[in-house]
Amino acid sequence: MPPRASWTGNLKLSLISIPVRLYRAVSSSGRLSLRMLHQDCSQRVRYQYTCPVHGELDKDQIVKGYEFERGKYVVVDDETLDKIRLETTQTIEVVQFIDQAELDPIYLDTPYYLSPDGPVAEEGFQVIRKALEKTGKAAIGRVVMSNRELMVAISPRDTGLFLQTLHYQSEVRGSEAFFEGIPGKKVDPEEVELAESLIEKKSEAFDPSQFKDRYEEALTDVIKAKIQGEEVEVVEEREAGKVVNFMDALKRSVAEEEKSGRKKTAAGKKPPARSVKRASSKEKKKEKGGSAG
Repeated sequence: MPPRASWTGNLKLSLISIPVRLYRAVSSSGRLSLRMLHQDCSQRVRYQYTCPVHGELDKDQIVKGYEFERGKYVVVDDETLDKIRLETTQTIEVVQFIDQAELDPIYLDTPYYLSPDGPVAEEGFQVIRKALEKTGKAAIGRVVMSNRELMVAISPRDTGLFLQTLHYQSEVRGSEAFFEGIPGKKVDPEEVELAESLIEKKSEAFDPSQFKDRYEEALTDVIKAKIQGEEVEVVEEREAGKVVNFMDALKRSVAEEEKSGRKKTAAGKKPPARSVKRASSKEKKKEKGGSAG
């Protein structure tokens, strides 16, 4: 059974309206979360809302506002927000279709799964999904979520639809300012050929299951060790080798890959930044003996 829907409403295409449900495709609930603690007593720090005039406030005393001049605000409460009722408040309105390859990844934001809301909606939903699949198109639309009208892209995925919210162009920074200092010098064709060879030797099908969050795994080990009262040893981080001659470094890299005889990925290895030093049974006995004496 799928989890609770993040949003329910209708998918509207011209005169067609299909009841749908939206589910978050990514979850961060399994990640480690560190809390803010008081250094002296290790009690959790609580945040309080305070007013410079009236002091501490309860949550029900707080409203939202917009600063239109420095230090001057206009209150925008829930009642005011409810008056803004666009046609996309409960409807994903499809505006146009584009080739799926046309969508620049820089605009992609939050991913969702889109499914029909009930048996009555299934036929129309599957017709739209199949048509998108056969044409290789993605639907571009808009919908109101979290008090914002969002631009969205919808494409087929498995037996359902995949919806991704998009950044507006006004939110996306152009690359010119970041790349303007990169000189457009000519490159050595032989170096490019070696780089292509290195890329080819390290190329393989992408399997996301091979990749784990090694930092989180190492942090989990550190936390377990601290809970058990074991020593945590700081490991020296390996310095990256300085490239003196780029051509030489390329040749050695290609040779190294040929020598290994197999492609390697960075997955499955824990970072060298920290490790847990666990005392052996002999060391533990020694410690017990020392404390007894």
